Amino acid sequence: MKLARFGELRREKPGVVTDAGERLDLSQHFKDWDSEFFGGDGLAQLARIIEQQSATLPRVDASVRVGSPIARPGKIICIGLNYSDHAAESGMAIPSEPIVFMKGSNTIAGPYDDVQIPRNSTKTDWEVELGVVIGREARYVESVEAARDHIAGYAISHDVSERAFQLERGGQWTKGKSCDNFNPLGPFLLTADAVNDPHTLRMGLKVNGVQRQTGTTSTMIFNSFFLVHYLSQFMTLEPGDLISTGTPPGVGLGMKPPTYLKAGDVVELEIEGLGMQKQRFVEARCCAHGE
Repeated sequence: MKLARFGELRREKPGVVTDAGERLDLSQHFKDWDSEFFGGDGLAQLARIIEQQSATLPRVDASVRVGSPIARPGKIICIGLNYSDHAAESGMAIPSEPIVFMKGSNTIAGPYDDVQIPRNSTKTDWEVELGVVIGREARYVESVEAARDHIAGYAISHDVSERAFQLERGGQWTKGKSCDNFNPLGPFLLTADAVNDPHTLRMGLKVNGVQRQTGTTSTMIFNSFFLVHYLSQFMTLEPGDLISTGTPPGVGLGMKPPTYLKAGDVVELEIEGLGMQKQRFVEARCCAHGE
């Protein structure tokens, strides 16, 4: 299934996208695609409703905004330098264990929303990543293989980064990762049962129509099952949490000379089977979310 959310910012309603591309409204049956939904029997209930009632569910017009496919997660956990060729372009050693950092949960945005370049930013960068959403609480998961049962599904995660904030302002990666709307997600969450192998997916990113990133999840140093197992040894992963699993080479930081985003630039992202994103980058407004 393809889980999606439709509507104005912070007023999104839960829905699904059918294989035929129809957008169905499930708000009469579920409050949201959130921790309560994933942590309960939500996915199984949803499957039954789709099977029995899809013909009578309300349709969502194509003009309605697409939001993040999940509600605001309890936490966003990111993995740094998880592709060996990206580590090389960044001038850093290949990690022997996953490099873990956190990203503000309020960075989540819709896949087609404008992304604001922060005030005083000179080095806003792009990163296409495979996002993993937790479907069942994971605490001290016993094995890598068992970890796959804790995954609800997969989505495109755009880990937007401000490199000066990240690398030149005291070494705190979180500062360069947690600016407003720095994590467009979606357009949908593809449930794990519909993904044959999340570790053979082609992925790419364009800036103003020019291909900048090309890669495949097969070259991740630590794959998604390993990451869920590994992280569960340090913290409890809760239903609805998001893991961004790292990016392939081709980021602006690695270009010679380094190249960064400016107002008016358009970024397009794609991961095989998970759809496409497209964002326009704009100057930061005076208030969060332009209010």
